[in-house]
Amino acid sequence: MPGPTNARKSTSPFARLNELLAGVEPGLPAINLTIGEPQHPIPSFVAPVIAENVALFGRYPPIRGTDAFRQTIASWLDTRYGLQARIDPAHMVLPLNGSREGLTLAALSARQRRSDIEKPVVLLPNPFYQAYAAGAEVAGAEVVLLGSGTEGSFPDLANVAEDVLARTIAVYIASPTAPQGDVATLDDWTGVIAIARRFDFMVFADECYSEIYRATPPPGVLQAADRLGAGYANILTFHSLSKRSNLPGLRCGFVAGDPAFLDNWHHFRNVGAPQVPGPIQAVAVAAYSDESHVAENRALYNAKYDAALATLGPKVRATRPEGGFFLWLEVGDGVEAAQLLWREAGVRTIPGAYLSLPLPDGSNPGTPFIRVAMVQDQATTQEALTRMARVLG
Repeated sequence: MPGPTNARKSTSPFARLNELLAGVEPGLPAINLTIGEPQHPIPSFVAPVIAENVALFGRYPPIRGTDAFRQTIASWLDTRYGLQARIDPAHMVLPLNGSREGLTLAALSARQRRSDIEKPVVLLPNPFYQAYAAGAEVAGAEVVLLGSGTEGSFPDLANVAEDVLARTIAVYIASPTAPQGDVATLDDWTGVIAIARRFDFMVFADECYSEIYRATPPPGVLQAADRLGAGYANILTFHSLSKRSNLPGLRCGFVAGDPAFLDNWHHFRNVGAPQVPGPIQAVAVAAYSDESHVAENRALYNAKYDAALATLGPKVRATRPEGGFFLWLEVGDGVEAAQLLWREAGVRTIPGAYLSLPLPDGSNPGTPFIRVAMVQDQATTQEALTRMARVLG
């Protein structure tokens, strides 16, 4: 059964990697495949839109966002997920300075929402994005770990003890999962929603990779809630332009869902969270109104997965995940493999254990893996894959 951990939860895997590789010279010119920072071209509309709206940098933007931003996001969600119960732009959408700050700060409002719970719990997948753990930490919540480092690792809340669920204030779930790239089905999502509503906690759905998929668009948590036909209570979905539109430096995303939660969160954010500048929101309006650059982006990632399968071969056992842009490679010992790849090939990767926490029995589901971010251009990625095949094959 999943269990709690008292280990420090929000430790940067990149800081740990820097310590691991300190003083070790790369064997070849360095190629960094650690950070999930898209390096594909920035869409051509970005600079003109900022220039057209540059005067808005002279005004404080409203924390709720512009009408155009909220309406555009609501319409995109309605269309993307085929929603029958439409998203209300006035009460169900908020802009974020990238999804990370939202994923972290949402836990504080989840704690406030269930102030009746003396010893709150936050459920995390394992491995996980470190912002989830930071959210649990700032909310003063106990972490209970879900899932594993293997494929098919969508968290199963049915395995969590009822006394733990009764203390839960939120669960973080990503689809596509990062780093494994698994995609939740509508049945997966509806199962999570049913349990969250039974025990009255929040579902924080990290769907930042929703538009980076191989062939079929992943179902979404709002889509599952819409199918249930009981509104969007207990549900938030988080999205970002970083992955979808190759704009990690823009720091713009959104959260949508439970109107009661978001109305309350708006009051907190109005005094304790950063606004999104007007010109940046204008870029988001343009980005969510255009799908052509997103399709081009997907094609670039899919071509790199073709290259990975062809280059790494059966010994390295690369797979083509349903979504996302990571390789989650089983290499025996991820720390040793990361050191070897850096020392002999100049390829910088992240040990899977640095993206996970130990289970109550002391084992870490990420130990056998390394994470490889397929974010560089095709030629650089191919060079890195060739070096990796030589060292690991």
